Amino acid sequence: MHGLYNFVRGPLAWVAFILFVGGTLYRLIAMLVIARKKDNVVFDYFSLFYGLRSIFHWIIPFANRNSRQRPIFTIVTFAFHICLLAAPILLLAHVLLWDESFGISWWTLPEGVADIMTLIVIGGCIYFLWRRLTQPEVKFVTFASDFVILAIVAAPFITGFLAYHQWLGYKFWLILHILAGEVMLVAIPFTRLAHMIYSPFTRAYMGSEFGSVRHARDW
Repeated sequence: MHGLYNFVRGPLAWVAFILFVGGTLYRLIAMLVIARKKDNVVFDYFSLFYGLRSIFHWIIPFANRNSRQRPIFTIVTFAFHICLLAAPILLLAHVLLWDESFGISWWTLPEGVADIMTLIVIGGCIYFLWRRLTQPEVKFVTFASDFVILAIVAAPFITGFLAYHQWLGYKFWLILHILAGEVMLVAIPFTRLAHMIYSPFTRAYMGSEFGSVRHARDW
């Protein structure tokens, strides 16, 4: 098991990182090329001011009308995404790995806070699963791949939680945690998780169109 641990932490981690970076660059370049081909004026009326204005309003909870109409969904969504990003980046164990491998480190979360944030992500996945199974407007646009993506997102947090609390074998859950994190990293550019890459550009595009062309708000 020690050899497997070294493999998933070493060569396999580098493969996942390279695929993530390469896939992300490919998707960004492809997005720009396709945007230019499909709409010749998309860059002509792009406005940094209106784009940033739109992004700002949509990342503030309840700043837009849509979020105010669905308060529970808004609270869960914001808490989920904040914890999804902050917990892995600021987790003490992860920062120690960066320090050990590359000699760089940064501020970390208290372990109790990271534990709570992990549970929030897991709870958020359960909530989104419930919506896809029960809400007609969500079921209509749900495919089998969406359930796979939910599992991919939840797996690193579930296995990390079990590894941290050393339930039923620390090394076993740690290896699964690393594998799950690598699968998620690779999946980001090549699945619907790519919205993590596209969403700022999409929102800036919408803000520019509504602000520069329609002279209206998009929130």
